[in-house]
Amino acid sequence: MRWVVIFLSFLAIAVNYIDRANLAVAAPEIEKALGIGPAQMGFILSGFFWTYALMQMPFGWFVDRVGARIALPLAVGWWSVFTALTAATSSVAGMFGCRLLGVGEAGAYPSCAKLVSQWFPIKERALATSIFDSGSRVGSALSILVVALIISSVGWKAAFVITGALGAVWILGWFVIYRNPEPLDTGSSNAAASAPGVARQRQRVTWSSLFRHRTLWGMMLGFFCLNFVIYFFITWFPSYLVQTRGFSLKSLGTLVMIPALISIPGGWLGGYVLDALFRRGWSLTAARKTCMVGGMLLSSVITLSAFTANVYLMLAFFGIAYGSLAFAAASIWSLPGDVAPTPDHVASIGGIQNFASNLAGIVITTFTGVMVAMTKGSFSRFRSSWPAASAFSARSAIW
Repeated sequence: MRWVVIFLSFLAIAVNYIDRANLAVAAPEIEKALGIGPAQMGFILSGFFWTYALMQMPFGWFVDRVGARIALPLAVGWWSVFTALTAATSSVAGMFGCRLLGVGEAGAYPSCAKLVSQWFPIKERALATSIFDSGSRVGSALSILVVALIISSVGWKAAFVITGALGAVWILGWFVIYRNPEPLDTGSSNAAASAPGVARQRQRVTWSSLFRHRTLWGMMLGFFCLNFVIYFFITWFPSYLVQTRGFSLKSLGTLVMIPALISIPGGWLGGYVLDALFRRGWSLTAARKTCMVGGMLLSSVITLSAFTANVYLMLAFFGIAYGSLAFAAASIWSLPGDVAPTPDHVASIGGIQNFASNLAGIVITTFTGVMVAMTKGSFSRFRSSWPAASAFSARSAIW
């Protein structure tokens, strides 16, 4: 049953990223339809991250209070409605307003982190985490393929209606299949739940006291830098390929999937390696840091894509970078269950670290739109800052 739960979590994250990334795929068509430029498109794309980031901490707290069984389908329902509503908008303000789907999407990762902590022992959490987290890459890849096909066939508005309907199908399946684990199962699969004195500790630990710990600040800082690079892939990457590399809308559904497809096994490998190191006697801290630092440093090869005219080599560099970031992400999303002082704080910590990481989404989407406008359509002149973000995130993980 626990692997069924992880599969359902994987599907939820996949739907999450399809609905999140469809605007990026449709961006060139929307710019034409609304008569707007890259700076305005960057403003619209950033709208998601404002709501998504701001709701991370309250939604994490909410998940710990009501449980993932209720919180996760509520989140899916919210973002699905706003995805479908995007088809009815015809202005910049309306597009920005529909990015309120970020309110619902804020509950996805904290809920899934909570489920992993409830159903899996520490020695298996990284692999389980990497599986549900790979839904983000599958969703990104499918959004490029499916949304591009829908747009070329019936228009960009239909793409939002169809992808929004996926959430309703998932919610139905969730309530039919999922049941909370019995207390004995929870205790046997979560080390924190069976720790002595946990009832007293639950009373002592307040939400605000979590910020007193250096570990949490390190998690927030490192995840911010990792997401600074990742969010380029799900926001401006399609536009970069169309405007700078001359890709057609049809080709977006084929070659553009390469980086996302490479990242899927990259994430699974990260989870497997981390769990294997821990089972072979490595300390949990050493195993986590090794995988995070190695993945973040290797992702710096993204810079090399600016210096090659070969399309396949360029996509290879992007693929290695994306796969390396996915490798590191398996460790990052295992951390809330590792460091939470009680089981009642797992989703809260997940929401806090995800809040910091998604401030990077606000920065990269707005920054990219402004810089593309200032450099008259060039994506390459400012890309030298990306390896610095990866290296800095690696240092943050060490810290």
